[in-house]
Amino acid sequence: MPIKKILVVDDSPTERLALSELLIKHGYQVVTAESGEEAVIKSKSETPDLILMDVVMPGMNGYQATRTISRDEATRAIPIIMCTSKGLETDRIWGMRQGAYDYLVKPVDHAELLGRIQALG
Repeated sequence: MPIKKILVVDDSPTERLALSELLIKHGYQVVTAESGEEAVIKSKSETPDLILMDVVMPGMNGYQATRTISRDEATRAIPIIMCTSKGLETDRIWGMRQGAYDYLVKPVDHAELLGRIQALG
């Protein structure tokens, strides 16, 4: 299934804007969320083809949101790529255990991110 719509989840307006501009420039439709709670709601209402999930956010963090989305019957098929500053191997393993499809450490290499998105679609 080709990736067309991507949900970008990050509490940083700068990070959301940078990722959104990159993705829009490459032909993707972008929806954004600034919290884990908003990500869970928009994963159902917007039905994105992919979610790019930050981890460190106030309230529901990215691990919790990923776990919620990946265990819900309505949203479990949506792949989630974690894009986070948490770069330890244990962080990556924990993210994958929560249901993430892939894990990238910030600052995210744009070419690598686009390559992983294309590999999914």
